[in-house]
Amino acid sequence: EKTGFLGVLKPKSEWTTAKTKDELFERMREALSVFPGLVVGFSQPIQCRIDELVAGTRSQLAIRLYGDDLGLLTQKAGEIAAVLGAVKGAQDVAVERQGGQSYVQVEINRGLVSRYGLNVSDINEVIETALGGKSAGLVYEGDKAFDITIRLPETERNSLKALGGLVILSPSGARLPLSALADIKRVEGPVQIGRESGRRRILVEANVGGRDMGGFVAEAQKKIKERVALPEGFYLTWGGQFENQQRAMKKLSLIVPVVILMIFLLLSITFNSLRQALLVLLNLPLALVGGILGLYISGQYLSVPAAVGFIALFGVAVLNGVVLVTYINQLRQSGHRMNEAIPLGCERRLRPVLMTAVITIASLVPMLFASGPGSEVQRPLAVVVIGGLLTSTVLTLLVLPALYAYFSKGEKAA
Repeated sequence: EKTGFLGVLKPKSEWTTAKTKDELFERMREALSVFPGLVVGFSQPIQCRIDELVAGTRSQLAIRLYGDDLGLLTQKAGEIAAVLGAVKGAQDVAVERQGGQSYVQVEINRGLVSRYGLNVSDINEVIETALGGKSAGLVYEGDKAFDITIRLPETERNSLKALGGLVILSPSGARLPLSALADIKRVEGPVQIGRESGRRRILVEANVGGRDMGGFVAEAQKKIKERVALPEGFYLTWGGQFENQQRAMKKLSLIVPVVILMIFLLLSITFNSLRQALLVLLNLPLALVGGILGLYISGQYLSVPAAVGFIALFGVAVLNGVVLVTYINQLRQSGHRMNEAIPLGCERRLRPVLMTAVITIASLVPMLFASGPGSEVQRPLAVVVIGGLLTSTVLTLLVLPALYAYFSKGEKAA
């Protein structure tokens, strides 16, 4: 059984057993661990619904194992879950439940049936009528007609003895109990049989905490490949948030180079100089270093929000470079020599460059310390932009002026 409960947390000031949300969830897991077979997971309503609609699972990570043999699927899924649970950062590991449903199995003895001159279809019809019901007539109520369906009462439908007592009439007129013609027993069967892309499949679900999704999946893939031998025709795929993240990162790997190329072209047109455009683009490497250091120091991971933060960071870093280089060019046009224009330009554009960085950083501070719904998306973006601005501003004010003379040697100010 799968079910979900929606609860509203009390204000943090009233918490007594935990200080953070992750710590609170861990305490809840410990409290619920006394119930055997119970697997729990924690999420937010909107995130949970989006994960379920997009990936078909409420967990952050879903391993889909495909194969033809249902028994082997369940066995191998259990082995994968055991390996996955031992990977650092794994939480709430669970295998999609397949077995445990009670079935009534009727195995007809075809030899006895033919000896009494009966057909298997005759016996199946009696069983179908007793369990599923059969229309015996119609009841009219005005212009409406309703079927009269007859079948055994629920208590007898659930009783093997009552089913065995069903009377089968033979062509010779003999009245034979069903138990004399068939073996009736209760067996355990699958609750559901999941199918996808025309193949049977079973899910192994897990959440990831305390580390990045990409690193966790890479380690898990390596260990599962080493320790779980899949039979011929069996294969697995990785889905959930990881699948969406891989898809988004693949798109961003195309978008980011295109963005940088467009920035370079626009700078070349602005300065009418490829070398000065390249000089401004030197802001990007140090901005990139600052963003990565920010992620490392804050304990965040490279994710889609962080990648979007890098794109925003590149725009701000380039803007500061454009402000400084443009003003130095204007000073040279007004008659100042290069060795005079560079320090004078830095002095007069110190305030605009610092104000741009300070205002941007100040506007992102609330996102940096956010802890409510959506903070897991806001925080990586804010960390990247703030960290990158700190280092790129240093480059704009110190390194870029030092390199201006070299990149502008032999060129007229645009």
